Amino acid sequence: MFSYIPPIDDYRFLLTQVLGFDAAMAETGKEVDADLAVAVLEEAGRMCADRLHPLNRHGDEEGSRLVDGNVVTPAGFADAWRDFVAAGWASMSADPAHGGQGLPFILQLWLDEMLSATNLSFGLFPGLTRGACEAIAAHASDALKSLYLPRMVSGEWTGAMALTESGAGTDLALLKTKAMPQNDGSFVVTGQKIFISSGDHDFGGNIVHLVLARLPDAPAGVKGISLFLVPKYLPDAEGGFTIRNGMSVGALEKKMGIHAQPTCVMNYDDATGWLVGAPNKGLAAMFTMMNAERLMVGIQGLGVAGAAYQQAAGYAKERLQGRSADGARGPVAIIDHADVRRMLLNIRAFVEAGRALGGWTALQLDRAHHHPDAAERAKADALVALLTPVVKAAFTDFGFESAVQAQQVFGGHGYIREWGMEQYVRDARIAQIYEGTNGVQAMDLVGRKLAMAGGTVVEGYFDLIAADLDAAGTIDVAARTRAALNLLRTTTASLQGANMDAAGAAAVDYLRLFALVSMGWMWTRMAAAAQGEDAFHTGKRIVADFFAQRMLPQAYSLAASIAAGETSIMALNADAF
Repeated sequence: MFSYIPPIDDYRFLLTQVLGFDAAMAETGKEVDADLAVAVLEEAGRMCADRLHPLNRHGDEEGSRLVDGNVVTPAGFADAWRDFVAAGWASMSADPAHGGQGLPFILQLWLDEMLSATNLSFGLFPGLTRGACEAIAAHASDALKSLYLPRMVSGEWTGAMALTESGAGTDLALLKTKAMPQNDGSFVVTGQKIFISSGDHDFGGNIVHLVLARLPDAPAGVKGISLFLVPKYLPDAEGGFTIRNGMSVGALEKKMGIHAQPTCVMNYDDATGWLVGAPNKGLAAMFTMMNAERLMVGIQGLGVAGAAYQQAAGYAKERLQGRSADGARGPVAIIDHADVRRMLLNIRAFVEAGRALGGWTALQLDRAHHHPDAAERAKADALVALLTPVVKAAFTDFGFESAVQAQQVFGGHGYIREWGMEQYVRDARIAQIYEGTNGVQAMDLVGRKLAMAGGTVVEGYFDLIAADLDAAGTIDVAARTRAALNLLRTTTASLQGANMDAAGAAAVDYLRLFALVSMGWMWTRMAAAAQGEDAFHTGKRIVADFFAQRMLPQAYSLAASIAAGETSIMALNADAF
């Protein structure tokens, strides 16, 4: 396996030439320029490459284990966590009011990319903790915030999200976990949750679970769900946290991938917890965490794809097999073969466009939180909401496809453990499923996000794209993306107000079409900025042409599938399946 190379040159290019980072920071009042941002990313990249990447294969082979009711993570993980926390990476983008560093979210997002590229199982620990912190900060009482947030932000304590039950997955209306109020203002939480990532570990410190449960008088369905903070350790009389709460790990899930990540069955047996937010409003509070996690999960797909690309490209340049196209030379490195190049370029074209689109979305998130103009904050927040299901679903779909294509470059060597490619495929697969399956994300986009503000949010987004395409002039990727955008506009109009079956039949294809146009937009911006004759800029223009000519044409077949409607999908009787 080749060493991981952090994509610092790409980050620098995006910050300084494509995304307007310095101007964005001036607007939001953050005293960070591109030079400082790159320096932070360089340090983060070194940590990921030197500290976490060497643990990845070992962590997969050893896995997390349950010993006497306690989770034991693979050798080296607990020490790596302590080093990660000591270096300040856990608090990078967190609010300074709670001890965070307040750095721009784009740096957090790209750190998440490198974490996912080098050790996806490890990266879930800080990502879930950050999401829990955001939910607590947005909805909890001041007393809970002051007690829990500083130690969670620092990484001394970690967080987990406990939604899913065996009979209640996507449909949270079916959940059965109960919470009984106590005279001291606390609640007793009883029930079982499954698929709880980072539910327990051996890093030391507290583990703060955010648990969805029902109050005794709760209305039926999702309107009767509340959110509770349930820590592994409760405060004692001296202010320490030494009293073990009534929660335990019933089992560790046996999984296809992310073996080093402890995915727990959690039992809450009269566990003490505290209400977060208003009674029966827990779903809204939990979605604060889930939306943050959905962006993170999308970046997981991107990170795995980027890592798999590096391995496959390195292998293709060294592996000798077959003769040159003219038959004059042989054996040649397989990078000379057109089909191998096609697979590698498919991956690279996604990764570099995804990195740019993710970065643009991250800048909008900072605008939503910090821009001085309330109207601009609202506009940015709506754009983030629109793009969240796209980033989550498209990045993880393309990410898994990229891992499979990278494995294919290796041939039989990709199927055995030695090169690590089969681990990328196994690890990447979960990202299409958790935090809301990609089908659910597609339905969210079509059923909810297209209708935001009467459709003006999505139209505004399309107008942003169109303006950049017009400014780019006659470059090939701009012209082809303009045509695809027009197709997307027409398709969008046809789906607004569609019935449930029509929306469901179209949703997944529509989200991919939306993502392709968005990536074409980013490739247009990158190609327009890459005007130098050096190898880096030349490579950008060439990959932009590949995307425009080989990937973007998928837009036409997707639009045709959507236009076919739901009839052929719904015609077959259920008993005939």
